[in-house]
Amino acid sequence: MLNEIKRPVPAAFPWAEPLVTVGVTGTNGKTSTTHFIAAILRASGRRVVCQSTLGYFFDGDELRIERSERGFVQALHGAVSEGADRAVVEVTSKALGQGYARKWRFDHGVFTNLTRDHVAEHGSWEHYLASKAQLFVHLAPGRVAVLNAHDEGALLLDRIVPPDVRRIWYGAPSRGPRLRPCDLGAARVISSFRGTSIELDPSPLAEQLGSTLAIGLTGEVYAENALAAAAFALSQGIDARAIHAGFAACPSLPGRFDVVHENPHVVLDFAHTPDALARVCDTARGLVGAGRLIVVFGAAGGFDGPKRPAMGEAVGERADVAIVTDENPRNEDPRAIIAAVAAGCRQPNRATVRVIEDRAEAIKTAVREARAQDLVLVTGRGREEGLIRGSVVTPYSDVVAVQDAFV
Repeated sequence: MLNEIKRPVPAAFPWAEPLVTVGVTGTNGKTSTTHFIAAILRASGRRVVCQSTLGYFFDGDELRIERSERGFVQALHGAVSEGADRAVVEVTSKALGQGYARKWRFDHGVFTNLTRDHVAEHGSWEHYLASKAQLFVHLAPGRVAVLNAHDEGALLLDRIVPPDVRRIWYGAPSRGPRLRPCDLGAARVISSFRGTSIELDPSPLAEQLGSTLAIGLTGEVYAENALAAAAFALSQGIDARAIHAGFAACPSLPGRFDVVHENPHVVLDFAHTPDALARVCDTARGLVGAGRLIVVFGAAGGFDGPKRPAMGEAVGERADVAIVTDENPRNEDPRAIIAAVAAGCRQPNRATVRVIEDRAEAIKTAVREARAQDLVLVTGRGREEGLIRGSVVTPYSDVVAVQDAFV
């Protein structure tokens, strides 16, 4: 019960007392939303420390600190000692389920979306949702919860967010029907290889922004994340010039529709869930024109098991050629993982499906078979380095594999 939760959460350390922390959670889109918000805060004149799957950053510069609880404290403490007054933190459901929102004070919460892609890690849909909810039930009175008006999970979160926390709603039509009135919504999203432009639905917040937004990332999912970031910024009284400047200063993120070659276009993307794969494939399909969409992808070992057929189906419905390959099998049989993904991909779908176990060879095959007007989309790893087999990390990079394919 809400009245049993002690609010607000005290600062974890005396040095953290003046730090205002924004937590970003959801199934997909956390990283880009986190970096969008950090860029806007920097453009507004704030000293900002940011933590995401890409690492730790202070005022936009990466900090070489290990990704751990100890590293988190070290990064934020160091940034505060250098003048940081804002923190933007990507928060996973695993961390929230372990009580993270009771250990570290989050002043504001931003919710991207909730799909069933990670349910297996939590045992049930209810536990997954409850883990995400921990970020919001601990917010202090007068703070802000930014919620997705096109997502059913947000409607459930709205019911447990304390009534003295302000709600701001945003959304884009690619997520599905709008489920409630929206404070900042997209009327139209136009993507190109250079970025994405967003035409806004009429609203007081949209009017402040001049009715449009432009971002350097490609795809409707990033438009959705940009709306979340802009909605939060407007809730904090940040003016439109700083918001537009922040987006302009954050033109791309490694491994997020990351164009690494042209003629043919080769794109790396971190997408590794059915929802994310469907969305990045839809974006690529919209850009490829008369060419073919060739997708190289796989699934990781561990908790990915139940979603593997759905991952295959998401790609199989959208690609012209789908090449299923290896991706961090960990302690599982890589051939069994590939077989499960390929089975979903081979449903009566659009794609011609091939299996090439060696990931570098799969990428080389896709690149060498692609014509100038085709698009090769390599998903699941972005710019991460190393493949995990058992307890051993083998040196490997999709970027290098693409480069080698053109030699």
